[in-house]
Amino acid sequence: MLLAALLVLLLGAGVGSTGFDSVLNAHRDPVAWQILWDIRLPRTLGAWLAGALLGLAGAVAQGLFRNPLADPYLLGSASGAALGVAGALMLFGASTMATQWVVRLGLTGAAFLGAVLGVVLTLTLAKGVQQTLRLLLAGVIVGVVLGAARDLITIAEPDTLQAMQGFMLGSTGFVGWAACGVMAAMLLIAVLVAAALGRVLDGLALGEATARSLGLPLGAVRAVLVGVLALATGAAVAQTGLIAFVGLASPHLVRSIVKTTHGRLVVLAAFMGGLLLMAADVLARWVIAPQELPVGVLTAVLGGSYLLWLMHRRGAPGGFK
Repeated sequence: MLLAALLVLLLGAGVGSTGFDSVLNAHRDPVAWQILWDIRLPRTLGAWLAGALLGLAGAVAQGLFRNPLADPYLLGSASGAALGVAGALMLFGASTMATQWVVRLGLTGAAFLGAVLGVVLTLTLAKGVQQTLRLLLAGVIVGVVLGAARDLITIAEPDTLQAMQGFMLGSTGFVGWAACGVMAAMLLIAVLVAAALGRVLDGLALGEATARSLGLPLGAVRAVLVGVLALATGAAVAQTGLIAFVGLASPHLVRSIVKTTHGRLVVLAAFMGGLLLMAADVLARWVIAPQELPVGVLTAVLGGSYLLWLMHRRGAPGGFK
């Protein structure tokens, strides 16, 4: 997956309105070098980092809640993160297109707080994680309510409408090196913590009673894992907007290739998520070039089609494994 990501990164450096001319002329044309270094490379790398964060968040969510359908969207964390970004835009006049690292870090912090709010509300409404249907319904309800609150902020502050429109569709077009740095730091923290708690996720997969019999401190560990989920989701959403299905599909694709424990699954799901979103970003730029599709729209179409095919092929409630 890392080798494939490297190849897609090289391909992404040559996809744009000027094609591979910028790559070929970068060593002797300052404008071509600027296009390559300041626009294409950080955008493509940023797509990998955002996809890795979403893939990791999906793996953590599915392990934590013992639910193969759990992902940042179904648990309300993505909607909460979007609400946090909208609140930051309204209160501080920040912009989703800003390139300063302080602004990118501030947006990430706001998205993190919103993501925590979304997950806590979902868990409170569902009264725990024991009932799968109740948890999913609670996540949908919280997502709708927080989405409505975000829309109210957008209506109240028309100046944020254009920024939030691109944000809602999901785009890597304004990701720069500052955003890449913030996402890379958040990804490193999330991967280290999630991988270290992999044995706890393995214990939870066997059931709460079994996990408790192993002496695992479930209360404290769950709080940390919810924090990791919110951090990964918030960091990705703050930089690229709402991008669907990457967090849900990545762990399933990894499990279809290799059977492994959660300690390695969270890392492999991050690699898979990065590869998926990077490839989708390159495709979004290429399919109707010189114009481009919002990458969030493309992932929704492709991801939804894949999951529908997977459900049809397996044709049973236990089909997602």
